[in-house]
Amino acid sequence: MTGIDFHFNAPDKVLHACRLLRKALRLHDARLVVIGEPETLDAVDAALWALSPVDFIAHCRSDAEGHVIARTPVLLLDVDSGPAPHRQVLVNVGAALPAGFERFDRLIDIVSGDPEDRQIGRARWKHYATRGYAITPHDFAKAGA
Repeated sequence: MTGIDFHFNAPDKVLHACRLLRKALRLHDARLVVIGEPETLDAVDAALWALSPVDFIAHCRSDAEGHVIARTPVLLLDVDSGPAPHRQVLVNVGAALPAGFERFDRLIDIVSGDPEDRQIGRARWKHYATRGYAITPHDFAKAGA
């Protein structure tokens, strides 16, 4: 069953996602799919390119050529795109419940401190919980991160 980490009260979802991707790649050599709305993915893409050269994270969009997607550790996937090519870690920066999340080993759902985003995030939490998924909460208001 998919393991779910719920990161909430993130001060900035985009920067939080970038830090998370960097950590996952350094510590676990993970393959990650970041899913969200196109404008959020644009912001993640820009933020990843703005990292220092030593922190660079190889990534591509889901419309890249197949051989590029196959070799890239981070795939930015629009919520309206087809299925992801791998199923290791899914990072949700979008508002919608990520379709097919249950096919991944792990889901990391990021929610900001914005009241509307928190309300939408609560609905996703409830969806996961009512289906029996174990959820590990990470409150970034308490963490000061």
